[in-house]
Amino acid sequence: MQEEMGQRPLVFAYYVSGHGFGHATRVAEVVRNLILAGHEVHVVTGAPDHIFTTEIQSPKLFIRKVLLDIGAVQADALTVDRLASLEKYVQIAVVPRAFILSTEAEWLKSINASLVVSDAVPIACQAAADAGVHAVCVTNFSWDFIYAEYVMVAGRGSHSIIWQIAEDYSHCDFVIRLPGYCPMPAFRDAVDVPLVVRRLRRSRAEVRKELGIGEDTKVLIYNFGGQPAGWKLQKNYLPDGWICLVCGASEVQELPENFMKLSKDVYTPDFIAASDCMLGKIGYGTVSEALAYKVPFIFVRRDYFNEEPFVRNMLECYQCGVEIIRRDLLTGRWAPYIKHAISLRPCYDADTNGGEVVAHILQDTALGKNVTPSKLSGSRRLQDAIVLGYQLQRVSGKDIDVPGWYALAQDELSFRTPSADETNLQSTSIRENEDFEILHGDHHSLSDTIGFLKTLVELHALTSTGNISSQLHSRESLAAAAMFTWEEEIIVARAPGRLDVMGGIADYSGSLVLQMPIREACHVAIQRSHPDKQKFWKHVEARQQNRGQGSTPVLQVVSFGSELSNRAPTFDMDLSEFLEDGHPISYEKARHYFAQDPSQKWAAYVAGTILVLMTELGIQFMDSISILVISGVPEGKGVSSSAAIEVATMSAVAASHGLDIAPRDLAVLCQKVENHVVGAPCGVMDQMASACGEANKLLAMLCQPAEVLGHVEIPPHIRFWGIDSGIRHSVGGADYGSVRIGTFMGRKMIKSMASERFHSYISRYNSEKVEGLNNDGKGEDGMELLEAEAAMDYLCNISPHRYEECYVRKLPEFVSGNEFIENFDHHDDPVTIIDRKLSYAVRAPTRHPVYESFRVKAFKALLSAAPSDDQLSALGELMYQCHYSYSACGLGSDGTDKLVQLVQELQHSKSYGGALFGAKITGGGSGGTVCVMGQNTSRSGEQIVKIQQKYKAITGFSPHVFEGSSPGAGKFGYLKIRLRSRLTNSMQRHSVFL
Repeated sequence: MQEEMGQRPLVFAYYVSGHGFGHATRVAEVVRNLILAGHEVHVVTGAPDHIFTTEIQSPKLFIRKVLLDIGAVQADALTVDRLASLEKYVQIAVVPRAFILSTEAEWLKSINASLVVSDAVPIACQAAADAGVHAVCVTNFSWDFIYAEYVMVAGRGSHSIIWQIAEDYSHCDFVIRLPGYCPMPAFRDAVDVPLVVRRLRRSRAEVRKELGIGEDTKVLIYNFGGQPAGWKLQKNYLPDGWICLVCGASEVQELPENFMKLSKDVYTPDFIAASDCMLGKIGYGTVSEALAYKVPFIFVRRDYFNEEPFVRNMLECYQCGVEIIRRDLLTGRWAPYIKHAISLRPCYDADTNGGEVVAHILQDTALGKNVTPSKLSGSRRLQDAIVLGYQLQRVSGKDIDVPGWYALAQDELSFRTPSADETNLQSTSIRENEDFEILHGDHHSLSDTIGFLKTLVELHALTSTGNISSQLHSRESLAAAAMFTWEEEIIVARAPGRLDVMGGIADYSGSLVLQMPIREACHVAIQRSHPDKQKFWKHVEARQQNRGQGSTPVLQVVSFGSELSNRAPTFDMDLSEFLEDGHPISYEKARHYFAQDPSQKWAAYVAGTILVLMTELGIQFMDSISILVISGVPEGKGVSSSAAIEVATMSAVAASHGLDIAPRDLAVLCQKVENHVVGAPCGVMDQMASACGEANKLLAMLCQPAEVLGHVEIPPHIRFWGIDSGIRHSVGGADYGSVRIGTFMGRKMIKSMASERFHSYISRYNSEKVEGLNNDGKGEDGMELLEAEAAMDYLCNISPHRYEECYVRKLPEFVSGNEFIENFDHHDDPVTIIDRKLSYAVRAPTRHPVYESFRVKAFKALLSAAPSDDQLSALGELMYQCHYSYSACGLGSDGTDKLVQLVQELQHSKSYGGALFGAKITGGGSGGTVCVMGQNTSRSGEQIVKIQQKYKAITGFSPHVFEGSSPGAGKFGYLKIRLRSRLTNSMQRHSVFL
């Protein structure tokens, strides 16, 4: 670069994220190359100086200690505090935003900056624009992507943070994308470069000589980046003869004799390259150095960091990664993972000169050369926006422009449900007599069930000599293939998701609800084994051997569809962990158990069914259990993906253990799983619809607590669809929980008012013998109403006119948690907790279930009316009223509002009118799916397609349409199958490492 430049020296302002050391270390390599080219670089960072000065000794390096973003706040090396991260970002970059922008713009002008480079500080991009300087980002992720998931738990008040960060990034000319990059749709253009890796200064032999370690000695380097792990390390954590080099240990930390403490300013790449394998957390710096120097990396997942799946996939793609379960890391069961790691043959052979390449691009950009080959295509940017939690909405009153380029999309993450057109193809590709035999039950010609059975056959084939398929050679496929004894019986259960036609969040207030089971479903395969005969994964086998008490019952679970999330594909536990002094542990302890490792928290939906059966029915599980979960019900769409998993799993567990549980009772047990083990405050309608539903019928259920009133035939002239808004929904999110709390607060206030009036009038009636008072509560009939309302269990038992007459004006719009607790002590909801510091809406959340209950009853009655446009219009009006009531509660979203608006536009259009009649947000709200009602005609289908097209034109997201129905778990029953024997290889006979 020095020879090529022939230009005046340039001045680069390089902003570095305050998150960990990985950003600073890769920036140091780029800066080194820029300075070698003769340029001047001003690094704006909060990282320690030694990261730059030990590598670069030059008068052209200037370090300015300013922190303009915080990244993710970590309680320790593995734990991200999502709320604290957002709060800290607001404190550092949002509150002082105007001051930062003016200060930085002035400073950039003062140094006469040629180019602003950001890794990946958002506000630096806006400051560059204000100073009239071009800007480029160099990164593998952007903070809008990382924080998008945090917004789910923080609530809609934090959505503006995401949009502001995205808007800041949009001022960059382009992004230089590092390998393993995340979706970054905020940038208009992108240039891909090789790995940016720090160069080695010393050889392996030189490092080992300095440490006094022989060439033949096996060495593990313990590296958790800029976050010291601080866990107590013990000698027996390592295999015999191994030495562990510990990075980031505190000065006072005592280490066993086979552990060596490295100084905090040690040049880590040399020591990584001198080691046989590395143990740590995934980050760009550690992964890039493991790949470049071909050092196997034993990694543990971090909580809530969306970068990780993409970097992890790159690590595993080049056979350089082994995942260690968090509890094995913390309890020192390292040996089986180390053994597997040193058997790997890392094969990354791409370029590692990214630092030099990036410096070249930055120089050319500063000189005005066009280095971006082309604009990113719309489809490419859509593909880049497959994000967990991007919100298509803004907080009202916030002056933030949503950029027109900001696209929203989501990939198919889970098992794809075959369409009806594929059924025949699937049927012919699976040979029931040759591949397996059905010992009990029927697949009902359901295409997704046939597809699931085909998957089992393919997994079985994966264990057969000469039949390993590269398409199935994933961790989850290997894990599933390895845990089943394929010649033994396997039970298969199925449970669909549901479309909330009417009722929604009023379920927890005792409303009537109408739910339709959808075509998409979850399948679970389960196998019982005697502990001595179960096929264990290697780390499970090692745990059993270390205990030295023989084999004990173990639960092993594989869940497909984890590739693009930070959800681990496998889970295992000793079933004895569910016992304490011979009795089931409390739900609270179980919730804490699963929350310890967020990457495996999903297992609470599956394993929680076993604990609930132990607790509620006294079932004892003496055998080991292997479970495979494949769900076609997409997550976060508001169609009850979690209920489908719970119901399918409990159905399979019950069938495999000879338990005869009625569908209604099974649904109630599954609700306990979600409420008490998972900790999500949902009502029971989701589980009831999944367990008790029937195809092409609406399940009518009175949620007091779970009384099935029957199945309502959908009239042949009416059809329902679900349209996905693309906005991720969660009943565990802050908005849903706050509305539920406000509803129960309102119920408590109404009961208190009714009780006070009742006792007041009883006292007056007895003392004054007052007669002839009217029915507002002052006569005998009125007093009976007051007495019933004072003892009310369900808010929906109040009629709308009583609510309007007696209570609505006395309920506050909002109340603080502290004020409510001081006045009423508790809101009597066992599954939510009031935060004293928060303010809760009360009047709108209380009003919603009162009126929703009335609307659902009217809707049910109208379905049986004579077919007419008036009937359809009345049904549609009830749906619209429900939708706007959700919004009044704070559970709406711009995306779902837009879909409802599009339905209304077509309904009233002179050109297209007369086919669609109603639409509403569903389930827990705040995004998810919109239910649409219309005529059962081809014209309606055409209009649904038109809505898809218009929504994509507006938002960039092509919404999935849910159409069709399927039987609930009760109607499906279960399958008992046995696969035909095949010659098997060593995977079949021995345990497999994952």
